Amino acid sequence: MPDLPPLELFSIVIPARDEAGCITAMLRSVHAALAGKGISHELIVVDDGSRDGTWEVLQGLRSEIPELRPVANSAPHGFGHAVRCGLQHFSGDAVAIMMADESDRPADLLRYWEILQAGTDCVFGSRFTQGGAAHDYPPLKLILNRVANKAIQALFSSRLDDTTNAFKAYRKEVIQACQPLESPHFELTVELPLKAMTHGFTWAMPPIEWHNRQTGVSKLHLREMGSRYLRCVWRLWRVHHGSHAPLTTLV
Repeated sequence: MPDLPPLELFSIVIPARDEAGCITAMLRSVHAALAGKGISHELIVVDDGSRDGTWEVLQGLRSEIPELRPVANSAPHGFGHAVRCGLQHFSGDAVAIMMADESDRPADLLRYWEILQAGTDCVFGSRFTQGGAAHDYPPLKLILNRVANKAIQALFSSRLDDTTNAFKAYRKEVIQACQPLESPHFELTVELPLKAMTHGFTWAMPPIEWHNRQTGVSKLHLREMGSRYLRCVWRLWRVHHGSHAPLTTLV
């Protein structure tokens, strides 16, 4: 692994649509975890057209959390658009994408930072590897998740077993190399890591813990997203297959 400069600022991109009921607790816990370890950070929350007062909640938190940087994504809306908006605004030398619904653990975020700081280009946490956990995962969604991820593993001959998980982290150079990002919705969760691996960046897959949301409503609609995932994976597979470039392995 080549020597890489130490990381100084950790950017956290958090897409949020109608998350007024949980965004305060989520931001406080993430900020406390990072500040407790002395990690310089910025929290970029992208309000993706919320109608429940999420933007007002964010404005009220700015005096309490100076590292908070709310960004309004006017249009078009969608998970992918919101994340791409956030990735246009971050200023750190590494960035993580987290969900606003408190499903991702701040302790896992700290582990991501340690792995990136050690010289790895990307961190793709897995809920389904040994030591990982997915609490209160809806049964039908779980079955579809495992089928989709096993198919992606087979198509790309990859050991990554949770490609569709949104909670991932990257060095800045990875994000730059993977441009342009095209996915407007949740299929961005597979576009970004598969592009990073095809470009030859190194990655690690630590176990992580996931909890289903306790407030609000999930924005992932399986019927709509199934075809979007298929089209995205097919497009990326054709690019990868045409390049004949082997995916990098775990570090």
